[in-house]
Amino acid sequence: MGLTNTQYDEIMRGYQRLQNQNRQELTRREQEAYRRIPELSCLDAQIASASTACARALLDEEPAERAASEGNTEIAALRSQIARISARKAQLLKEHGFPADYLAPEYHCPDCQDTGYIGREKCHCFRQAAIDLLYAQSNLRDSIKDERFSGFSLTYYPESMTDPVTGLTAASMASRALNECRRFVREFDMETQNLYLSGDTGLGKTFLSHCIANALLESAHSVVYFSAFRLFDLLADSSFGRSEESEADEMERYIFDCDFLIIDDLGTELVNSFVSSRLFLVLNERILRRKSTMISTNLPLAAIAERYSERVLSRISSNYRMLRLIGDDIRIQKKFPASGRKEKSQKQGM
Repeated sequence: MGLTNTQYDEIMRGYQRLQNQNRQELTRREQEAYRRIPELSCLDAQIASASTACARALLDEEPAERAASEGNTEIAALRSQIARISARKAQLLKEHGFPADYLAPEYHCPDCQDTGYIGREKCHCFRQAAIDLLYAQSNLRDSIKDERFSGFSLTYYPESMTDPVTGLTAASMASRALNECRRFVREFDMETQNLYLSGDTGLGKTFLSHCIANALLESAHSVVYFSAFRLFDLLADSSFGRSEESEADEMERYIFDCDFLIIDDLGTELVNSFVSSRLFLVLNERILRRKSTMISTNLPLAAIAERYSERVLSRISSNYRMLRLIGDDIRIQKKFPASGRKEKSQKQGM
């Protein structure tokens, strides 16, 4: 699970808040019940006293005796006393219109009692909390919730259009890109992989990157998405002291250390020496740290060296799997569908 120490601490603080709320709610119910049934206070005091005596008797025993403590007359008597008092409490509560377990602690997750752990293992609720946090910090929570591979329709990629470089049809190239993205997810934990997905505007590049992000987030991997413009803007804030130091450090940690970084629309930002050097730093650091990255762009690979640098081109060409989409803008196809064409997917937002 791709959690930083900061993310882990944030989840554990959430459990601490739950525990505080549970205690406050139990105190409120106790005060209400004690006010209506004064005898309950005495009964709880008797249970506490007997429980303390039982624990003390267990501690005083030798380990071998403790294993057979069911046969200890004193301990058995104390446990019997606690059971009788507890039954009396339940009876009183029911007689006054309360549930029998009204004074028992309530938990959002009974399995771990809102601690996040069952023994030494993370509870299922902890794993879900991690997924929720990673979604929230990915910049993708709202935009990708319905974007899945099953929504990627090959209908929009014609067999009649052929790529002059590869000789492949638009449909074949789209099918290959879809299959490669699915394979990327399946094998994500087996090897470090990087994707370079190019093509004109409106052909499904962002949609495919969202599909990958969705699948990885659901398996509790940390994913961070940035448009190229936003990424370099944040890096500038960090480099030139335009943000708080702690925020800058945290942001850079996400960029360099998240399991999967998406840089969307590379080439739409204003390029200068700072952008070129930062792009190289991000790509190179993530390669060294064996972290996966996806770049989606309108730029063909040949334009990378001219726009950024030979070093950036070298890192991409030697460490990224190249995918390309060709065709007509799908937004326009949806708005003005060709005669007789039927959309097979209602959800392929680009």
